Formats: sequence, C-alpha cells, structure tokens
Amino acid sequence: MKQVLIAVLLIFCFTCANTAQNNTPKTEDITNLKPVKVASENGLEKAYFASGCFWCVEAIYESVHGVNEVVNGYSGGHTTKPTYQSSNTGNTGHAEAVEVIYDPNQVTFSTLVDVYFGSQNPTQVNGQGPDKGSQYRSIIFYQNDKQKQIILEKKQTLAKTLNASIAAEVYPFQKFWVAEDYHQNYERLNPNNPYVKNVSIPRLKRFQAKFPQYLKQNSH
Repeated sequence: MKQVLIAVLLIFCFTCANTAQNNTPKTEDITNLKPVKVASENGLEKAYFASGCFWCVEAIYESVHGVNEVVNGYSGGHTTKPTYQSSNTGNTGHAEAVEVIYDPNQVTFSTLVDVYFGSQNPTQVNGQGPDKGSQYRSIIFYQNDKQKQIILEKKQTLAKTLNASIAAEVYPFQKFWVAEDYHQNYERLNPNNPYVKNVSIPRLKRFQAKFPQYLKQNSH
C-alpha cells in the first residue's frame, strides 16, 4: 500500500508543468474564424491536436503508421509567440498541441482523429490525467469543412456510445507555434524523467495495447 501511495504522489508531483491554471481562454474570437489550410510538402500533410501534455501526445502519434514526424508546440490561443511559461499562466488561450506530419496515402485524417479519441480520457475537461488547466484542454483543429465534419461526427458518435459529454473543443486551425527545443522528442530523450515514467509511458502503452492495428512495426 505504501508503494502505491508513493507512485500516486510521484504522478501528481511531476506533472508536465506544475503551474497549471484554470483560466478560461478567450475562444469566441477563434471559433468563428475561417480555417487556415496548411500546404502539403513532398506529399505530406499536417494535422493539429491538443490533448493534455504534449510530451505524451507526441509519443503516441509518433508510434502511428504513416506518421513521419510530430512537433510539439502551442495553438488555439489569442496571443502571438507563446512560450511554455506564458501558456502555463492560462492567459494566452493557447493549449499545448502537436503538429502531426503524415502521409495521407498511409494514414487518413479520420484515423488520426480515432487515435486522438482512443488515446485520451475524452470526458475530462481542461486537462488529461494529472495535468489540469486550460493549457491542457482538448482541442481538435480542422483546416476545411470535410475535416470538421469528420471530427463532429466522431465526437457525436462517441458521446452516444459513452452517454457522456465529450470535452474536445473543435477549432478552425489558425497557427501553430513551435515549442522550445527541449520539449521536442521529450519522452524518447528523457525516459527516466519521473513524469515520463509514471504518466507518459503508461499512457502510450495503454494506447498501443488498445490499437495495435495503427502502430508502426517497431512500435510494439
């Protein structure tokens, strides 16, 4: 029992950031904007998701077949050039987000949305797991009407299946701000970090066990 209590304390002490805020972001000016379409490069597309700590989300999407790279950053807010420190205040409106660079011939946007909902607690508001605050809220960004429809249909279906409200907000994509260098590939480069060991890796393993059909061969 003592070991269990220690493990729980470790998880809550070593969150993705210890300065989580519960400020309500100013979203009214974002949801009514026209989405920005990101141009494809060398046949690769980009998609954007926020689902709690970006260290966790980065590792999950990098394990998915058809995903070439994942970049950590910030999106969904109303300020320019957000930083880790400023986003953690809850005043920028930004959430920790990832840019998923993928090959649409190998994985579809629809599948990436399935990965999103399948790798999180879809009913948790303003956070995932021990990370709580508006900067950890769930957001799915769309770049066109087709993507928006895919997201809304999957969200509605999931709500009916769970008989619960789904927390993910649906935003027209505007801009993605790349996070500081030390946040990139964080889980892979910091396997002994207490947060990574107690939160990130278990979350990744749960996803991998649940959806082996989505994984790269070397991600098992």
